[in-house]
Amino acid sequence: GFGLIAKTVFRSYPRRAVLGLSLFIGQAFLYNAITFGFGSILIRFFDVSSTVTGYYFAVVAVGNFFGPLFLGRLFDTWGRRPMIAGTYVLSGLLLFGTAWLFGAGMLNAVTMTACWCVVLFFASAGASSAYLTVSEIFPMETRAMAIAFFYAIGTAAGGISGPLVFSGLTSSGVVSDTVLAFCIGAALMVAAGIVAVFFAVAAEGKPLEQIATPLSARDTGGGAA
Repeated sequence: GFGLIAKTVFRSYPRRAVLGLSLFIGQAFLYNAITFGFGSILIRFFDVSSTVTGYYFAVVAVGNFFGPLFLGRLFDTWGRRPMIAGTYVLSGLLLFGTAWLFGAGMLNAVTMTACWCVVLFFASAGASSAYLTVSEIFPMETRAMAIAFFYAIGTAAGGISGPLVFSGLTSSGVVSDTVLAFCIGAALMVAAGIVAVFFAVAAEGKPLEQIATPLSARDTGGGAA
């Protein structure tokens, strides 16, 4: 159960546990910052009809789809650490830039959607790497539950507190509130990327048993951090 998973990952692999939490929470907040108020932002600030917001969302979804498709292989060739850190930090910085442009009144519905597409192009690859990371950096007996464990925590953080934070900000009709929502998501994404700089595991090209010793093969000395 989750009790055993928590005990295993936090006691034997504390640095990897912090990495997993950071990656899942960061991407959850960034996605909430963009998608939670997507329709209301277009309607309130750009006078887009509610009947066509779905078309804008479809365009953003395309950018989200192509991120892992084009960048995924680089996690094996360039390496986990630079790609995880790079996609997280870059998507966060791009969202900061989007927030600044939006606050300065320099965007319209089309350019705002284009900015979101670019942000999610990189963020989606980073978010995908969060699942990859927790599936390979813990002992094989715990990997399936590890994904569920970190997903549950990330979803709780982003799915519960995220809407509480972003619903009021993105629906207030105040530009500075929406800018703040973007900056919160961006800051957490950048923070997760910085954690990855120090804690990410160079797992590319290695057998899973080398990345984390199976529990059945470990002695009582504990695992790697």
